[in-house]
Amino acid sequence: MINDFIVKMNNALEREYAAGIQYIQHAAVLNGVYTAYAPEILVHADEEFGHAKKLSDHINYLGGIPAALSAPSFSASDNARMLQQDLTGENEAIAIYKELIAMARAANDYGSELILMEILTDEQDHANFLETILQVVK
Repeated sequence: MINDFIVKMNNALEREYAAGIQYIQHAAVLNGVYTAYAPEILVHADEEFGHAKKLSDHINYLGGIPAALSAPSFSASDNARMLQQDLTGENEAIAIYKELIAMARAANDYGSELILMEILTDEQDHANFLETILQVVK
């Protein structure tokens, strides 16, 4: 159980690295009215790297070795496409964290559950923000 959990935590860690990189790149290339959202996108990047730090520390605590590579990140030249890429990533992260939380609960690992719930809350906030932007600028 613990090995599967650590593998899935490392997958989430790699995705956090990728999300931070992707948000930084997207914030830099947004244009037109979308530039108003760049500061909040950069906050999301910082939060994703904060998640990576929490996951790294916790993976180490559980006896694993934290991943050092990033999952793929995505870019586009179209504002709406970039934000949709970000939203897709957030929705995928939400699903992953729900799965990890279920695994932690099944193992009565309340410490892991708490850390994962905090990250999930941020990911849901990010998704809500992106959904709102995509609806407003249509």
